[in-house]
Amino acid sequence: MKYIIAVIKPHKLDEVREALASLGVAGMTVSEVKGFGRQKGQTEIYRGAEYSVNMVPKVKLEIATSDALAPQIVETIQSHANSDAIGDGKIFVLDLASAVRIRTGETGDTAL
Repeated sequence: MKYIIAVIKPHKLDEVREALASLGVAGMTVSEVKGFGRQKGQTEIYRGAEYSVNMVPKVKLEIATSDALAPQIVETIQSHANSDAIGDGKIFVLDLASAVRIRTGETGDTAL
């Protein structure tokens, strides 16, 4: 099993979610987060005054999946979250040791 964490631009969420649903992704966790990477924040203009934003708003997706589906999920997120601009985000893929469905006690891939 794999645990995929993707940090993307908020306006790309619906497009990515729909593409993942068409792959058969049954569920995901979505969180609104803030952070910065190479862009080191950004400069914005508000009411004529320029100010610096140290933390940029992003959306974090967390998906637990089978080993077989993980490469397709990563490719789908990458293609649909890409805007060819700095700050498009990152995707992390981790090994997932175990999963348990609380209601039934199912474990492993069947719990996903």
